[in-house]
Amino acid sequence: MYTVKTPFILRWLYPTLIWYGNRTEKRIFLTFDDGPIPDVTPFIINTLQRYNIKATFFCVGENIKKHPDLFNRLLENGHKVGNHTYNHLNGWKTPDDAYLQNIDRCQQLTVTHLFRPPYGRGKRSQYSKLRKNYDIVMWDVLSGDFDTTLPPEKCLANVLKHTQAGSIVVFHDNIKAIPRITYALPRAIEQWMAEGYEFGTL
Repeated sequence: MYTVKTPFILRWLYPTLIWYGNRTEKRIFLTFDDGPIPDVTPFIINTLQRYNIKATFFCVGENIKKHPDLFNRLLENGHKVGNHTYNHLNGWKTPDDAYLQNIDRCQQLTVTHLFRPPYGRGKRSQYSKLRKNYDIVMWDVLSGDFDTTLPPEKCLANVLKHTQAGSIVVFHDNIKAIPRITYALPRAIEQWMAEGYEFGTL
């Protein structure tokens, strides 16, 4: 179960996490979780390059280790990278020490001040320690591209309906997302650009 638009109650419960950017500037922050992988990362990079857009990629350490060429390509293209743990861990199900050690292992590769918890799931005890070294980035629009039951057209409609000035939008750099992200990403970008939006990194 997930919601496309992040509920206010979550933002209220976790006010120290970053949920969106400046609402007064017509700028969107595109983010991509779980990569890099050869199945979809090149498509995302090429799409962003076509529109001269920079984005933020929350990378999984083991994927960086497997595909260092793709990770380097992200950096060479001017994109920002964030830490998404080494093994895509669910913070709710992982003891704090093991979770933090896994993040440290990923940090050796990402060297970043940005962190996003996989599944958006972390404990307050984990966040309180992570805030000392990271900006913890969540989102206010979840594309649902990971949902294999979601038609690509609905994925596109979701992001277009809920995105506004300052939105942090999540797409996924993984195999499950391919049918939806390859359909929705370029079409959403074209629509947002037609509406006068600019794009930024976190």
